[in-house]
Amino acid sequence: MGKFENLKLENQICFPLYALSRKVIQLYKPLLDKYNLTYTQYITMLVLWEKENISLKELGEKLYLDSGTLSPLVKKMVKQGLIEKYRSQADERIVKLRLTDEGREMKKEAVEIPEKLYSQFEGEPETLINLKNSLDQVLKQFKDES
Repeated sequence: MGKFENLKLENQICFPLYALSRKVIQLYKPLLDKYNLTYTQYITMLVLWEKENISLKELGEKLYLDSGTLSPLVKKMVKQGLIEKYRSQADERIVKLRLTDEGREMKKEAVEIPEKLYSQFEGEPETLINLKNSLDQVLKQFKDES
């Protein structure tokens, strides 16, 4: 084994994760275009459909996004009429988010998205379930250096 073996693309764990991530987002694009959502906006909506009245900080933690990425994203979604920003009554320093009626309504139609995406996978469903569980576990085990 050569000195630079660990620099070969085929030996990188990051590369198949990167390539798969790009592939999945590419598959989501036509499904999300119908709702005028980017992938990042979609995962934001997933969080809000599950838990409304969430702080901006908590949303960032759930999505692994920093405020520099999250702020313009939220601003655009407010402009689209999907979510509203407001200050917490308990602590005015805390910015919170909630769905608008339009954002809530979108959930009824968007329920088709995961099924349509999974229908494009030709392998066994257990493969995806096992991959998701493994990735969740690995993600939790990496140190957060930020």
